[in-house]
Amino acid sequence: KVVADAGQLGAAFDELHDGGIIAVKSQIHAGGRGKGTLYDGENPAAANKVQEGGVKIAKTRDEALEYGGKMLGNYLHTIQTGETGKKVLKVYLERGTNIKKEFYLSMLLDRGLAKHIIMASTEGGMEIEEVAAHTPEKIIKVPVEAGIGLQPWQARHILFRLGLPKESLKQGSAFLMNLWKAYQQEDASMLEINPLVQTDKDELIALDCKFTYDDNALYRHPETGDMRDLTEEDPLEVKASEYNLNYVKLDGNVGCMVNGAGLAMATMDIVKLAGAEPANFLDVGGGANVETVSNGFRIILGDPNVKAIFVNIFGGIVQCDRVANGIVEAAKQVNITVPLIVRLQGTNAEIAREILEKSGVAIIVATTLKDGAEKVGAAIKAG
Repeated sequence: KVVADAGQLGAAFDELHDGGIIAVKSQIHAGGRGKGTLYDGENPAAANKVQEGGVKIAKTRDEALEYGGKMLGNYLHTIQTGETGKKVLKVYLERGTNIKKEFYLSMLLDRGLAKHIIMASTEGGMEIEEVAAHTPEKIIKVPVEAGIGLQPWQARHILFRLGLPKESLKQGSAFLMNLWKAYQQEDASMLEINPLVQTDKDELIALDCKFTYDDNALYRHPETGDMRDLTEEDPLEVKASEYNLNYVKLDGNVGCMVNGAGLAMATMDIVKLAGAEPANFLDVGGGANVETVSNGFRIILGDPNVKAIFVNIFGGIVQCDRVANGIVEAAKQVNITVPLIVRLQGTNAEIAREILEKSGVAIIVATTLKDGAEKVGAAIKAG
């Protein structure tokens, strides 16, 4: 049962309680909740610790009220949330299960293999990142051909390697085949169950499941799009999507505005080499006009960690002088309070640099990628 108000915790516990334990789970879009820590603020350094663990087991009504009350409204920091954590707006209460053994299971696309893979491990209940780092031999990886799909023999192979008894194979194999069906039909980019448990009756049950959907396929699943919870997403990324900007927030101090995903990746790399850290990935594509650049500046400056902006545009389809005029007009419209470094290369690049230098706007003009990175690094150190 999902609860969004601490005043409803008692009623939810009473409805579910049958004499056994009740699991109280923080509902955020991140893994590692069980080993996370709750604080009363986004930044742990400036906040008070409230509780260890975003998933707790309550044996009594009072414990459920205590655990759930400490979760709601506070910020859960896990290995996957980054520095700021995520605010817990809902908790989920469910009856406990008699667990014999815990496993990890996921289905995802391996871009290196260009295939779907199923990952499984006997180390259930733990962050898979830790298992991969310390005991990678405990992770089972089974590639699945997209055109054929998961085969029953592959499902049995996975169960055998997990050490499940033969009594579990029929139900377990059907369970895995149904998971694969859901993964495919829902156009998921990842399906993760942690933990997948073997009960005292040798049945397999998913105690916790996470779906990651392919945004590009949501048009085929309007019912899934209707479930989108914008409160769980970064507000800057939500705003950027409204502007049709390809933006991903990062934890650095240099706002990057680039055209083309490859150049964006190279720009972030050279920013790091210059001793700074990229604050975002922002690809404005081929539409580097006044409106697009202005919206990009607003999104970048919405991040208080940004101490400089690096605009790196290659003028191929779009000419550099048009981009330069767009940057100048956008800079006049938006109150830019941090150093702005601009590097334009390509068609009419020399004309573009002249436009920038004579604009009267505080723009630091760079000629090469290296020059731009050095000027970014110098601006960060000076600031």
